Order: sequence, then structure tokens, then C-alpha cells
Amino acid sequence: MKLDDIISVYFIGAGGIGMSALIRYFLALGKRVAGYDRTPSPLTAKLIAEGAAIRFDDNESRIPESFRDKYTTLVVYTPAVPASHRELTYFRENGFEVLKRSQTLGLITNSSRGLCFAGTHGKTTTSSMTAHILKQSKVDCNAFLGGILKTYDSNLMLSEHSDLTVIEADEYDRSFHFLTPYMAVVTSADPDHLDIYGTPQAYRESFEKFTSLIRPGGVLVMKKGIDLTPDLQPGVGLYTYSASDTTADFHAENIRIGNGEALFDFVSPELRLEDVRLGVPVRTNIENGIAAMAIASLNGVTPGEMRAAMKSYAGTQRRFDFQIKQGRVVYIDDYAHHPRELRSCILSVKELYGGRKVTGVFQPHLYTRTRDFADDFASALSLLDELILLDIYPAREEPIPGVTSEMIFDKATVRDKKLCRKEALMELLEKETLDVLVTLGAGDIDRYVEPVREMLNEKYG
Repeated sequence: MKLDDIISVYFIGAGGIGMSALIRYFLALGKRVAGYDRTPSPLTAKLIAEGAAIRFDDNESRIPESFRDKYTTLVVYTPAVPASHRELTYFRENGFEVLKRSQTLGLITNSSRGLCFAGTHGKTTTSSMTAHILKQSKVDCNAFLGGILKTYDSNLMLSEHSDLTVIEADEYDRSFHFLTPYMAVVTSADPDHLDIYGTPQAYRESFEKFTSLIRPGGVLVMKKGIDLTPDLQPGVGLYTYSASDTTADFHAENIRIGNGEALFDFVSPELRLEDVRLGVPVRTNIENGIAAMAIASLNGVTPGEMRAAMKSYAGTQRRFDFQIKQGRVVYIDDYAHHPRELRSCILSVKELYGGRKVTGVFQPHLYTRTRDFADDFASALSLLDELILLDIYPAREEPIPGVTSEMIFDKATVRDKKLCRKEALMELLEKETLDVLVTLGAGDIDRYVEPVREMLNEKYG
């Protein structure tokens, strides 16, 4: 099916952050858009307000008539939806064009120059930073992102003249193998999704396959020191980046963090740009910023444009997202759901707020991830001064006997730790004496961000 032939697009799993960018893209093209998601959310409410007809009951008899023509309707689904889903089964059995989200993204972006960002962690922030830099420069870009950029209140950017397209390349279910990057960034390759890949080796091999998809004449920018052997086609350039290793092609020097600010010098093979100021001043964003500036500079963004954009970057929702930053309490929300991400986030918080008590609320995501990395989760969470641990968010998985949050809780060495049911979280936090609070996780803990913020504002003024 060609894009020009599509009149209607039906999304199954419409509330996912990656799916929402595609929904907005097809709405911008003037297509009819409808779909299904399991539960309402603030994001689905926004999509409905923007024109998408989203329902929350899996019932094929209620699919609108205008989405029942298999010759003009494209069906897009997320792999998190079970194969037994009734609407998905209906479309498959009746001969519709049914594509994964990643296949649809590949279809859209194959005709453009894709700037694809992959990695176990760091890809959302790095791709968002890059999109912001390009958008604020004369170069411009399109972008399909995995987070809502605060400056634009969207995860979709469209350009009338640029053929550069920033893409967050998702490794889950090998989805990024449908992309053909012009340039690619690999931020990390720490094992994850072992329910899909089976072994850490298979996970790394999937990233190596991704690097082989970069077009001849393109570029790979890879974090220096990660356990990955690129498989590049002839004519593909290779660069490394780092926040700490000055032998990397793109790196930082003269890092200064304090008084709520973070500055560094950006060093590339062609340039030294001094006193770059981060709009979101945490240490992890220095490394993310180096990668983003590397791609921006390779695509013609000027030093002055890069400096201004890095300072004005306001971040994405749920990535070290300050909810309250003044008064008697600090509240940060973060999407961290892998042990390495948790460690990085907690250390960044403690660096910013040395000497203050840091309380973390963590919702584990997936039974398999909890089972596979329980020791690493416990080690990272033990950096907190106080831990509140919620039940596992199952997402697409069925329970695994013996796998619960207690696997992490029992191993965590933090002295002040509590197990808490999600439904009892607000009551518990209201009784707590809080100084710096961080909510962490990739499940539905985001539903509590606004109530927690309102409660803290009322309690601490």
C-alpha cells in the first residue's frame, strides 16, 4: 500500500508514546484516524481532542464503517498487543494491510534522510536534543520521538523544506531493523528485553545488525567503550563520542556543575566550542548533548546555533522532569526502568542536591526484567536515602510464579525502605516528611505525577 492510497488509518495500541507520533502524522496529512487502547490516559485524551477517534473496548463490531475498506485502510499495531486481540484478528482475517509501528515508520521515512537514535537508554533525550537543535537552526528537520518535547508540546515535528528525519529507533522486538538510516547514533547496548532476545549476546547482535542498515555514504556515531562491534557497509563513516574520554572524536572538556547550572566545552575534530550551557543541567545530559551536537554539526548546524539551542532545550516529559524545583521540596519524575538508568538518575539527583534526603518511588516494569536484573535493581536503588517500592507493572506479560517486587526489596540495602501498593501511594506520601522526591518507572506511575505534585504544593507551599 502506498501512502497516497491511504484514506483511513486504524491504530491498535493507540495510547503508546511512539504510536501517538504516527497518529499525529496521519492527522496532519488529513487522513481519517481511529483506534483502540486498553485504558484512557492524558495522552489519549489529547489525541482525541486533536481528531483521533479512540475507543477503549476490544470489540470488532464497533470498528467504524469508514475503516472497513481494506483497499484504503491501513492498520497499525504495537507488538505489545496480544495476538489474540479481537480487532487485530478481524483485520488480519479480512485481508487488510496490517503493519507494526516500526514498519509504518520505515515506510514513511525511507524516502528521507533518517537520523536514527538507538540504545538501551539515552535515545529519547539524545534524539529530542538533536531535533531541537536542528529545528532551531536553518537546517530544520522532521522528527518522530519517544517523548513529548516540552518546548513544542508534541513528539512530532514536520518541516516544509528539510528531508532530515529524526527517529527514535526502538530495539524491542527488533523493530529498528525496518529502518534504513542515513546517520545513526548508538548510545548504549546494555542487555535488556531478554524475554525477546534470550541472551545478552543476541541483544548485542541485534544492534550490530542495525548498524549494517546504515546507507553507504552515511555515518555511525557510537558511544566510545560500549560492547558493540559495528557491521558497517563500505563508505559508512564511524565516529565515537564521550563525556569523559578525551580520545573520542566528539567529547566534553572543562565540565562545571553547580548552583543549578552545567557547562562544558564541546570538542570535535573540527571545532572547540567553549562554555556550552545545558538547559536541563544534569550530568547525564552532557553525554547526551555531545551525541546530539555531533549529529547536528555533521549536518551543517553552526556553532552559534548549537550553543543557543543547547541552552534553550527544556527537556522532554518524564526524562529528569522537574515538577517542583523551589520552596521546601523538590520533585522530579523520570522514565528510568533499567538498572543503569536508575543508577544514573539517582546519582544525578544526589549530585544536584548533595546533603539532602532523596526519596525514590520505583515501579518495576515487566516480570521478566525484574527476574533478570533483580540484583542490579537492588544495587541501584540502594543509592537512595529512602525507597518506596511498588508492585510490578506487567504491561504485556502474564505473572511469573515467584517474581514480585520483593525480589528487589529483600536485596536492597537502603535502611529506610517500604513496600507499597500503588493504590496506597498517595496516602503514604502524605504522611512522609519529604525533601527531594523522585518517581521512577515506565509503567503507569505517570498517572500519579499530577496528584503528587498537587499534594506537595499544598503541603509545602
